[in-house]
Amino acid sequence: MPTIPAPAGRYATLPKAELHLHIEGTLEPEAAFRMAARNGVRLPYADVEELRARYAFTDLVSFLDVYYECMAALRTEEDFAELCETYLRTAVGQGVRHVEMFFDPQAHTSRGVPVDTVIDGLLAGFARVAAREDLTGGLILCFLRDRPVAEAAETLESVRHRASDLIGVGLDSAEVGFPPSLFEGVFAAARALGLHVVAHAGEEGPVKYIEQALDLLHVERIDHGVRCMESPAMVARLRAERIPLTVCPLSNLRLGVVSDLADHPLPAMLGEDLLVTINSDDPAYFGGYVADNFAAVAGALGLDEEQLELVARNSINASFAPAGRKAQLLAGIDAWAAARS
Repeated sequence: MPTIPAPAGRYATLPKAELHLHIEGTLEPEAAFRMAARNGVRLPYADVEELRARYAFTDLVSFLDVYYECMAALRTEEDFAELCETYLRTAVGQGVRHVEMFFDPQAHTSRGVPVDTVIDGLLAGFARVAAREDLTGGLILCFLRDRPVAEAAETLESVRHRASDLIGVGLDSAEVGFPPSLFEGVFAAARALGLHVVAHAGEEGPVKYIEQALDLLHVERIDHGVRCMESPAMVARLRAERIPLTVCPLSNLRLGVVSDLADHPLPAMLGEDLLVTINSDDPAYFGGYVADNFAAVAGALGLDEEQLELVARNSINASFAPAGRKAQLLAGIDAWAAARS
């Protein structure tokens, strides 16, 4: 397994937004077993050590197998509230001041957990932390692209009455073989509800998936998008249109998108003036929360504080936060930079 650099350091004090975070991917092994025990659920692992041993992922699908198995522990509103609260406490300690978190309702409704249970629990957990900390954000509902499109449409319809509780919708899960074009109608319906739209594209899938996400789904951000570097034309388009890319370096390392963090395209993406952000994706599985990702790329790629300050600014500007909140958060980065100089 590739070595992951040491965590956080000074980057834990750098104010930032996290825009690519799957809340189910923050379920640490100890919490999974604790929740499974109280809910009478048996996980397919003998203990925490056996579960952690499964974290030697070879690709996205090998990760998703474990990811979905562990979700079986999540059953009640309080489970989701605890999951959200635990992540947010960690995130705040890593400098996150705004978070737009993904959740996967189909992975829960398929197990008999109502979507309202999921949403109510996550919102309760968010409210608990936001009441004590300088934190804003909300929820982005993701459709599982490797499940039937009709199911995605039904999922959207099931939350129509709760559209005001969501920031937007996204598209995730196994990418290869499930192009964005399949979900054109579902995303049109989501936009008609006034929801923001984002999509995973260009992680393992080809540049064509990025193009489809932009032209057919009309997404406002591309999640991952690292394969854009294979196409000068796509790089030029992303730069010209200022399309944000929510890059996840430690995720890319652990899933084999890059074999060594030193080979990550992040410096080249910054060199092309792309609107890149750094995020943790599924930190319980990939060895680091967001500030850990900042510290890792600083060490492995030689990025300096000025470059990573820019990435933090990008995260605020790429968020769906109101203009006033963005200004407040950018002022916090100014203060961090002033203290550095």
